[in-house]
Amino acid sequence: MLDILVGGFYGDEGKGKIASYLALADNPAIAVRTGGTNAGHTVVFDGRTFKLRTLPGAFVNKKTTLAISPGALIRREILFKEIEETGTKDRIVIDPHAAVITDREVGEEENDPFLSSQVGSTKQGVGTAESKRVLRKLKLAASYSELSKYISDVPDLIVDALEKGKKVLAEGTQGHMISLYHGEYPYVTSRNTTASGILSEVGVGPKYVGNVIVIFKSFITRVGGGALASEVKESAVKKEFEERGTVTGRKRRVAPFDKKLARDVVRINLANQIAITKLDAMFKDAYKKRKYEDLSSEAKKWLKTVEDAVGVPITLIGTGEDAMDIIDLRN
Repeated sequence: MLDILVGGFYGDEGKGKIASYLALADNPAIAVRTGGTNAGHTVVFDGRTFKLRTLPGAFVNKKTTLAISPGALIRREILFKEIEETGTKDRIVIDPHAAVITDREVGEEENDPFLSSQVGSTKQGVGTAESKRVLRKLKLAASYSELSKYISDVPDLIVDALEKGKKVLAEGTQGHMISLYHGEYPYVTSRNTTASGILSEVGVGPKYVGNVIVIFKSFITRVGGGALASEVKESAVKKEFEERGTVTGRKRRVAPFDKKLARDVVRINLANQIAITKLDAMFKDAYKKRKYEDLSSEAKKWLKTVEDAVGVPITLIGTGEDAMDIIDLRN
């Protein structure tokens, strides 16, 4: 069975946290990450904090093979740094069709005033590299000798695992509302960040999909340009809602949870589960709780209103930084 993790709003919803928890709880044979290096996923585990831009958050399970999808974009220096930090060199597979960003693409993006100033690009070369890939000018992972020991047919590995009844976790990047096709163009990223886009980048069909889990934070944040309904002015943002981007360090804009938007996202992604992270930012007494019955009545009431609004069950609730600070309601 293949489970897909989708960002529900504008990114920064806690996909790394949910991926790391599911890796430990569900023991997937393979975890595959899509997207590019402009998205950072934070994992807190065993007293350490990891900020990943290439590897799946599921690295915390030492039995899980870590795959980089054919639709992904990587930078070699970032990849090697993360492999060293996570100690995962013997568990990495990279599809030969994954594409490689070089300093040239990064420089071109940094010097593009439309992308860097108006759209609010992270300036990591991802959009420029993606456009070159469309023009068939970008080199793929198979072209680099230093990557040769990691190269393997990722879709084939995944289908083989699925046909043997094993579990696979697909970790999307960024959020539905900055999808190239479904977001608020032109203030979007350079790929389709929905469940269908993630599946396309992984390189397998929908036959084996078991769960589509859309991840929402208890409040909305976004960086860069574009609209943000009900945005809270910076001077009024409470400390517990202040965040900075994992990749850029930019302060994130903040807005309250939008139930109608969440419902629309769930419908388009055909989600059958949702995860809520940072409940403890909304309700302080929820911090590090791991049982639903330990939540306050106010927190439970708020979760119920969200669940009723979106029409699918809340199955995972994040209550703290650590991968295991989760209330799991799936069973």
